[in-house]
Amino acid sequence: MKSSLVCVFLLLCLVTPVVSAEMLDGAQELAQSGFVDESYDDLYDDLYADDEAAEIYDPLEGLNRGTFWFNDKCYFYLVKPLARGFRVVPTPVRKGLAKMFDNLNSPIRAINCLLQGQFCQFGKETTRLVVNSTLGVVGFFDAADHFWQIKKKDEDFGQTLGYYGVGEGFYVVIPLLGASNIRDGLALVPDSYADPIPWLVDSKIALALTAGKVVNRVSLDKDTYESIVAEQLDPYLFTRDAYVQNRRAKVID
Repeated sequence: MKSSLVCVFLLLCLVTPVVSAEMLDGAQELAQSGFVDESYDDLYDDLYADDEAAEIYDPLEGLNRGTFWFNDKCYFYLVKPLARGFRVVPTPVRKGLAKMFDNLNSPIRAINCLLQGQFCQFGKETTRLVVNSTLGVVGFFDAADHFWQIKKKDEDFGQTLGYYGVGEGFYVVIPLLGASNIRDGLALVPDSYADPIPWLVDSKIALALTAGKVVNRVSLDKDTYESIVAEQLDPYLFTRDAYVQNRRAKVID
């Protein structure tokens, strides 16, 4: 019985990253800008100004759709119910936890800023890590932004490769990880070495923290993905285009 519970717990830890990457990032940004309320044709026209920009190489669409279906079921039947239950925790506390997890991503952002020659932003990310880890109570408060308006900038190794002209390759939905492409998928490996969590705790605790991070994040989301599924004719295409648009914008920025 105990071993079965451990297996279920570890499965949850592995499954939860699906939601953060695929179903919330790009889709949430588009939803907040009003795209969710439009038809897919209108959305497509708004996302891309010309045919060349609109091209998304998706040769594995059949396989990707199957993986998307699996990730979708994990979201609705596993992660979302847990996230709703976690809403018993007061919102300020959950927001503070989200900031703590985000603070742990500062080394990833800092290293990739350095690799891209963004020395000023590298200094800002390093400062944010020090300030928020101390004055911000291990990142529970964003003291760097609140007191000195030191803003973060999302950077990862996929964006670094894109900065140096590495193409994104074809689109792929990774089981248990979500939307990606060849470049960004491979970039997850070096980014994982800059993540401090695996260096500070053992693997099981690291997986548990990953699960907690995503459940907490989804608990703060206002049912963005549910709106997409309910209002879009093809949620797979919407989510794919949202992810690609979001990643291309970040590489250019």
